[in-house]
Amino acid sequence: MSTIDGLPAHILLVHAVVVLVPLSALLILLVAFWPAARRRLVWPTAILSVVALIFVPLTTEAGEWLEQRVARTPLVSTHTEIGDTMLPWAIAMAVVAMVLLGRHLLGSRRSGGRDAPGAATATGPGTTSGQPGGTVVTVVVGLLAVVVAAGSVFTVYRIGESGARAAWTGQFSQQARVGPP
Repeated sequence: MSTIDGLPAHILLVHAVVVLVPLSALLILLVAFWPAARRRLVWPTAILSVVALIFVPLTTEAGEWLEQRVARTPLVSTHTEIGDTMLPWAIAMAVVAMVLLGRHLLGSRRSGGRDAPGAATATGPGTTSGQPGGTVVTVVVGLLAVVVAAGSVFTVYRIGESGARAAWTGQFSQQARVGPP
């Protein structure tokens, strides 16, 4: 994909990544740590994380197309290098979202479907708030959720900051123009 309505696709697609990745990260944290959110948001979280994952390589590919059509500066090179680090984080985020969904579905199956919104959750041997695998698995999944959410959001920030520097450094004046445009 090269252009959308005459504009480089990268500068439009990047907005999807900038919104979807942090939103997915927030939802992953909610689903990992808040049972009421888990029951209501586990499916949207899984779907949104996969959609974010799909947009990352599309945006990267569009960025590589654009890279061949702009001046090759150190700032563009830095942005390109950092941009390549987003895909592993997006994959990890989708995997964690799928693990959360899988644990939720297993917990719902074990509780006989009582894990519906407002219903009691299963407890007993091998479960923690209705989550299969016990406390150790719950803690490990929670830690993975925190690491993946924080890493993904930080990576989006780093990529966006480097892209803004590449696009705008030397392109504006510190002084406002006086007079008609």
